[in-house]
Amino acid sequence: MPLYEHTFLARQDVTAQQVTGLMNTYKAVIEEHGGKVSKTEYWGLKSTAYKIKKNRRAHYAFFNIDAPHQAVLEMERQMGISTDVLRFLTVRVEELDEKPSIQMRKQDERDRERGDRDRGGDRGPRGPRRDFGGGGGFSRDGDRGGFSRDGEGGGQRFGARPPRTETAAPGGDE
Repeated sequence: MPLYEHTFLARQDVTAQQVTGLMNTYKAVIEEHGGKVSKTEYWGLKSTAYKIKKNRRAHYAFFNIDAPHQAVLEMERQMGISTDVLRFLTVRVEELDEKPSIQMRKQDERDRERGDRDRGGDRGPRGPRRDFGGGGGFSRDGDRGGFSRDGEGGGQRFGARPPRTETAAPGGDE
């Protein structure tokens, strides 16, 4: 029988348990038509590269299938009818890879890294606070450095404006 790798994307607002239910449903369709699903993987809720039917994220699921072509066609027909399935892709392959897919290996590595952090990856106590002279943008008297009404200019960068002198406009009437 032909060998296939099949991936489908389910809507972001369905739960992981509902996606598992969808996976079991489509696995049963393959088995009813004389096929076999040798591996199923749930890759989780991931971001998509672009919006698909107004969804930015989707639940990803993967199958290794050993089944006749008609079984795969029936599964794809049912996926096309389902409103929970956004996209699917079936690829015929020469042989099935029984090792975990690259997505699952990435997930395992991340879990191991997180496990190391949880077991004692604490950075320890914080050192003493350094005073950089501003205290977060405030001076000691609570002023943030805006303009003041008394003309002292609590934080002005430029000196006071010179007084305006009356000069005749060039080419004006005298």
